[in-house]
Amino acid sequence: MYQRLTAGEICTRIVTIAYSSMRLAEAARLMSQQNVGCLVVVEEADPGRVVTGVLTDRDIVTSIVSKDLDPRVMTVAAAMSADAAVAREQDSVLDVLETMRRKRIRRMPVTTPQGVLVGIVTLDDLFEVLAEEMQALAGVVGSGRRREHTATA
Repeated sequence: MYQRLTAGEICTRIVTIAYSSMRLAEAARLMSQQNVGCLVVVEEADPGRVVTGVLTDRDIVTSIVSKDLDPRVMTVAAAMSADAAVAREQDSVLDVLETMRRKRIRRMPVTTPQGVLVGIVTLDDLFEVLAEEMQALAGVVGSGRRREHTATA
């Protein structure tokens, strides 16, 4: 039977985070240093780091730079997407893909049911998983063809 992969199983568990009070210039430096295109914005809470938004490099450009605002004085809160889509650990890969398609996003934080950050899933992660599954499927098809060829020879 087909095993249903979940967001929690495929997500990257090491996530670069930011806080809403952080200066945008500092957040941009962090993105550059970590070679990432987004930061998951969190607040420290009793259950752990709760996701409050996402800040992408595109958010900085469209919300701050294109409007000639100074990223040295603006905070992450001014540019982040506070209504960011999140995936729960138990969400299926298909559910994650559907949400990404519908929301037109490439990255989603993965959380516990309480909203605590556990990882991030990206379109690249999903491509990797789907490529592995396609390769396995191709192996099955190839094996079947070899068996048919042997049986008729």
